[in-house]
Amino acid sequence: MSHWNNLPQLRLGVYPTPFYRLENISRIYNKSIWIKRDDLCGVALGGNKVRKLEYLLADAQKQGCDTVFTTGGAQSNHAMLTAACAARLGMRCVLILKKRGVTDRKGNLVLDDIFGAQVEFMDTDSYEDIYAEMRERCEVLANQGHKGYIIPVGGSTALGSIGYAECVRELAEQAKEAGIEISHVASATGSGGTTAGLVLGTSLFLPQAKATGLGVDTDPFEEIVSELVKEAAGLVGQPVPTDMDSRFRMIYHVGAGYAIPNAEDTPYIEELARQEGILLDPVYTGKAWAKFLMLVKEGYFDGQEHIAFVHTGGAAALFAMELG
Repeated sequence: MSHWNNLPQLRLGVYPTPFYRLENISRIYNKSIWIKRDDLCGVALGGNKVRKLEYLLADAQKQGCDTVFTTGGAQSNHAMLTAACAARLGMRCVLILKKRGVTDRKGNLVLDDIFGAQVEFMDTDSYEDIYAEMRERCEVLANQGHKGYIIPVGGSTALGSIGYAECVRELAEQAKEAGIEISHVASATGSGGTTAGLVLGTSLFLPQAKATGLGVDTDPFEEIVSELVKEAAGLVGQPVPTDMDSRFRMIYHVGAGYAIPNAEDTPYIEELARQEGILLDPVYTGKAWAKFLMLVKEGYFDGQEHIAFVHTGGAAALFAMELG
């Protein structure tokens, strides 16, 4: 890729992450279902944010930043992984989280402490309020001779999205080694960056495949993802996919609300655990996986032989909240 190697990148994860066929699930659903285990990326308890952080934290270091700010819900997997990666790089990490969800010292909040992050809560429903606070903190740091770097929720910027275009390149090589052709790639969508990377990546490395984002929040991800794809394509010097309408689709499965478990999803989460030994969290990958299998049963993937689900992590939430 013409501009790809010119972008600063750190190597934080352990790659390639496993990619294999779910034999029991495939038998139960009469469909060849494969999984990409980005929950096993080698950092903390794993998850999709590490591939994004390899680019974002490299950019922070290039700019001479010594403090990183990010945000999310109280049990944010992205925030926890940012804390882990920042600690590894010797950077200070400040997490300003929404005071929403489970704010007790459970799940990812325990891990945030272990990684030495400074955790604060803001009682707001607006990330713009949090970003304004971060910008003020960066000004204070600058007056003290330090420099802050702000990472938006989920690391979902065009630069972060490139990490998931790279994930598809990795997946394409693994599929080739397995002697199969993947016709569809699906994953949870909570902020848009991972899905944007999958859309761009399929257009470059799996042109025969389609990408579906399984929305676990109510943001307008059709527009968010499309804009991130355009920006990310520019960063790596590639044309914007001209077949977005046929290549990419968003399907939502929010239920009672973001970060609230759905009772209807629990059987699917338990089935994957008991059939394949794989854990999903109840509000992110669990919701997405449940909808993925609902779509299988509804015939959404009919005529497609091999389909893939990207496991984007988040298992620590199992220790903070009950299944629905």
